[in-house]
Amino acid sequence: MTRRTCPLDSFQKGPILDDEINETIVRPLVHGAKLHAVVDACHSATVLDLPFLCNMSRTGNWQWEDHRPPSGVCKGTSGGQAVLICGYSDGKTQDGNRSSQTPEACATVEAMTHSFIKAVECEPQGVTYGRLLTSMKAIMTNAGGCNQLQGPIGAGAPARKVANFSGVQEPNLSCSEMFDVYREPFAL
Repeated sequence: MTRRTCPLDSFQKGPILDDEINETIVRPLVHGAKLHAVVDACHSATVLDLPFLCNMSRTGNWQWEDHRPPSGVCKGTSGGQAVLICGYSDGKTQDGNRSSQTPEACATVEAMTHSFIKAVECEPQGVTYGRLLTSMKAIMTNAGGCNQLQGPIGAGAPARKVANFSGVQEPNLSCSEMFDVYREPFAL
């Protein structure tokens, strides 16, 4: 399924399709090149149109799902690796009720950025992708912790109150290839 990204000038120039983003910045990645994209926007899980998606299973483990198109169209790279970290919301709040799909429902996007920054700053050097995702999920679930970011990214600047954590269910990882998220160290 093709998704659209709406840039500021989308009314004049049209949306950017995830197929176009994949073709422009994912497919050209050659062996040895690695792209990390951290995207915090509504419906961001497909922005790079990557073939593999890592979600938390019902048993509480991170597991890969194969989302390669049945047509066989290549959504991978030319030998490099593309990784997308984003927030995922299924439209339900933590109490199980479905939230409205209004612009206010998309105000949850700040939660993903906040949880990513806090997890990167709080986790030890060499943290695995699985541990990073688990830490992000805990931060999202616990209403974001404190409103003051610490470390080099937050360096004394108070963060805005992070909007509506209740609409974000979990962080999301997609990639051009599957790997062991519990063994592979996260490194930018």
